[in-house]
Amino acid sequence: MESRIDLFSTETGSRLGKRFANLGQVIDSSSLPKLTRELVSLRASQINGCGWCLDMHAKEAAAAGESAVRLALVAAWRESTVFTEAERAALALAEEGTRLADAADGVSDETWARVREHYDDEQVAALVALVALMNAANRLAVIVHQKGGSYEPGMFAAFAERG
Repeated sequence: MESRIDLFSTETGSRLGKRFANLGQVIDSSSLPKLTRELVSLRASQINGCGWCLDMHAKEAAAAGESAVRLALVAAWRESTVFTEAERAALALAEEGTRLADAADGVSDETWARVREHYDDEQVAALVALVALMNAANRLAVIVHQKGGSYEPGMFAAFAERG
């Protein structure tokens, strides 16, 4: 399938893209670790089947020093030994926050308690916002069939600056 529209080439899309990028910058300026942010972004994007976001966050994670092994194992994080307990809690929140329709209560009390063990209020706020933002971004990209493969690290940050 070909891309249906270059969403960000429209006036409305450009304004939305700037807002998304600005929200991303707020999350990026938080104390939530960069690599945790990228792992969470990858996991939500895997679940949602978003090639554009997978491309972006895999490349951003690699540029930030993430190992190829950990990137390859994000989808199977429960069956892997390479993630910290804090990262596991964040990945569980990403999954449950992405699959809200699969559970009556959304994010479980168990997952929430594990997240609270590892992250302070500011980091939790950033983590929750990140999961919500990634799900919105995934939906935009999947709906318009935005393809992965052409992203260059730092590209989206530049979009925020020009908008």
